[in-house]
This record gives sequence, C-alpha cells and structure tokens, in this order.
Amino acid sequence: MKVVIVGCGRVGAVLAEAFEKAGNDVIILDRSTGAFDKLPSTFRGNAVRGDGTDEDVLRRAGAQDADVFLALTEGDNRNVMAAQLATEALNVGRVLAKVNDPVRAAAYADLGLATICRTNLMEDTILGFAGLSTAQRPPILAPQRTHPGGEHHRAEAEPAAAPSEA
Repeated sequence: MKVVIVGCGRVGAVLAEAFEKAGNDVIILDRSTGAFDKLPSTFRGNAVRGDGTDEDVLRRAGAQDADVFLALTEGDNRNVMAAQLATEALNVGRVLAKVNDPVRAAAYADLGLATICRTNLMEDTILGFAGLSTAQRPPILAPQRTHPGGEHHRAEAEPAAAPSEA
C-alpha cells in the first residue's frame, strides 16, 4: 500500500515509521527539512521537502496513485487544502485531514472531507479516563457527501461526449 503523509511533526513521523515498518511504501512531505530529523535513522521511505498544498509538489512526490493520504500539519487550513487536492485532483480513495476545531471538523466532513479532530479525541479519552460518558463528538468524522464543485475534477478524467449535431 502507498501512504502519503503531509506534515512530519510528531504524529506524522510516528505514523510514517509505523506504516513503513508494516511494509508499506511511505512518502512524507514537509516544508521544513529539519522536520525529517524526527524520523528514525532506519526509515526507508521517501522524505520530500515541499508544500503539501501544491498540486505539482504532490504529483512529483507520487501522491496521485496513493492508497492513503493523511494531512497532519499543525494548520487546519493547510490540512483541508491538501486533503481537498488529494480527493479532487489526485483521486486518492482514503483521505484524512487533521482539524483541531470541532465545529470546522464537522463542517468539512459535511462538505465531503474525512476529518480527525484532536480536540474531540482528547475530550473522549479524558472523559473515559475520568469514568464519564464518552463519544459525544466522534474523533473521526466520515465524509457526508461529495464536496460541491469537486465533480469537475473527476469529469476531466473521463472523455468528453461528442457534441450532437442538430
């Protein structure tokens, strides 16, 4: 399986290592070369310096045929932009964007992007630890529908119908 991770912070680096150790082809992108210092010296995947919100950078990295795409930077907007590109322009099947704001995470899921909300995840975990009821707001929100306007990207991949003569 090919996995693309945008953001080589603590979470991105740990996941890159885990996916790679499980035998997957891993590509991890970050805007900072220093971020790759978080990867273990044994990491055999590809570390690419570049902006995960740039379609050309993603294509050069090989994201267009990824099986899984994870946008895990510290910026909600960057994650949503990268995930939207992966979904709409690169046709990646399993895409997840980290979004810290619960309201925005739900809104983006409603617009067609799967999100993981660290705030919801921590709330659920801490309430469970304290013995209280959990899962009031799920940490992972599945996409509810296709992003409006995203269908034009998929249509470009299909041949256009010949115009009919009247």
